[in-house]
Amino acid sequence: MEFTEAVINQYLSDFILPLTRVSALIMSMIGLGSKTVPTKVKLFLSLAVTFAIMPAIPSSNVGDLFSFMTVLLIGQQIIIGMMLGFITMMVLNTFTLAGQIIAMQTGLGFASLVDPASGLNVPAVGQFFLVLSTLLFWSMDGHLAYLQFVVTSFTTLPIPLEGFEAVKFKEITEWGGWMFATALSLALAPVTAMLLINFSFGIMTRAAPQLNIFAIGFPVTMLSGLLIMWLTMGNFFTHFESQWARALDFSCYLINCGSK
Repeated sequence: MEFTEAVINQYLSDFILPLTRVSALIMSMIGLGSKTVPTKVKLFLSLAVTFAIMPAIPSSNVGDLFSFMTVLLIGQQIIIGMMLGFITMMVLNTFTLAGQIIAMQTGLGFASLVDPASGLNVPAVGQFFLVLSTLLFWSMDGHLAYLQFVVTSFTTLPIPLEGFEAVKFKEITEWGGWMFATALSLALAPVTAMLLINFSFGIMTRAAPQLNIFAIGFPVTMLSGLLIMWLTMGNFFTHFESQWARALDFSCYLINCGSK
């Protein structure tokens, strides 16, 4: 076999362009894309996955590798990979948002921790929900599901992709509304229970004005919030399963491997 310039360019394009899409997914996917994961680990994982899938994906039809068109193709691969990774972030941020809502309503928002994924301070309840949802993500083989999605995308969204119309930007932004809807539905029961507790404190203050409502209400509100979270924890798994099923269906729709 002669290693001509055309053969070398074809081999490089079959490696570099899939590597860009795979690395974009790994860098943006929850868990693997966290700031706590070293960059070298992400790079070696991207290389290993790309070498493993190269024989199974279609060959890229790129004429001249060293051209401006190749730069546009690399941008396409980054968008497709980050598009899939963004869906996983939306799923887990749903429960972080729900934890923040519950924490603010129960007086537990004073305790905050650093989110390893974003590097921002979030309430401890939100961090607890994030850790729990991340463990569920790993236990349900979420990372394997999205690696399978990115491999399938090379068949449904081949290289080169004819235009950007196949990337459904509008649907991605509209699907983000599920994050707020699911977070609100998860936090609805604790928030409603805390509203009733605050109503009862208002009645107590009206009946006995000499009571120091701030000295009594604050610790009772915190303890009630912890008790309500414990009683409604079963809803967490139900909402996670529903949101995870929506994410899988929507990811499959984005890469044209099924219906929305």
